[in-house]
Amino acid sequence: MKKSSSCSTIFLDDSTVSQPNLKSTVKCVALAIYFHIKNRTSNKHLDIFDEKLHPLTKDSVPEDYDRHNPEHRQIYKFVRTLFNAAQLTAECAIITLVYLERLLTYAEIDITPGSWKRIVLGAILLASKVWDDQAVWNVDYCQILKDITVENMNELERQFLEMLQFNINVPSSVYAKYYFDLRTLAEANELAFPAEPLSRSRAQKLEAMSRIAEDRVVGGLVNSQISAQKRWASLDNVSCAISRRSVAILS
Repeated sequence: MKKSSSCSTIFLDDSTVSQPNLKSTVKCVALAIYFHIKNRTSNKHLDIFDEKLHPLTKDSVPEDYDRHNPEHRQIYKFVRTLFNAAQLTAECAIITLVYLERLLTYAEIDITPGSWKRIVLGAILLASKVWDDQAVWNVDYCQILKDITVENMNELERQFLEMLQFNINVPSSVYAKYYFDLRTLAEANELAFPAEPLSRSRAQKLEAMSRIAEDRVVGGLVNSQISAQKRWASLDNVSCAISRRSVAILS
């Protein structure tokens, strides 16, 4: 049932652009990957991402593995396992989706039932190194996916980077767009971000954050006023100089 705020209890969405909810964000990213696979228009792929050629486990891949689209919960389970084991952040999940979609565009390939795991793994590998302060090494992922070699992981990372043309920069505007697009996708598919009751400690944090923001705004206004005064003063000097120079010329 949908929770509603009252005079006694206030429910807040426990997710912001700067601090997204981890579980909900990973679910949304998995849902976006699911729709990429489901709505693909072809089956273009590269060998480096083919799980039949580069299996992630010692178990043999079924012959019809690349003919059946994975379910959303299967994708979520795979991504969640990597994020939990490597202790990655929700922000890293958003960057993962940015790199994944950038790869599909740059390399002109599709994410298919037979390639999605290795594409997602490559995107997570890069995102964790670029975004998180404590980067996870390739050998650490080999501890999570015990049957994959470090050499294969290194080659996956190298080719992924080359296909991105080494464009791993993600501006804040792009990050924010992806965050709100994921929220829209969640709402459209009844995958709501959790609403948590406002606790005393959370209220104090919000109050502190609002004071910091207010101080920044006030400080910015003061600085802008000072700058404006300086500009006007400099313009006055220019006007005076022009006036004096013109008088001298006319005389």
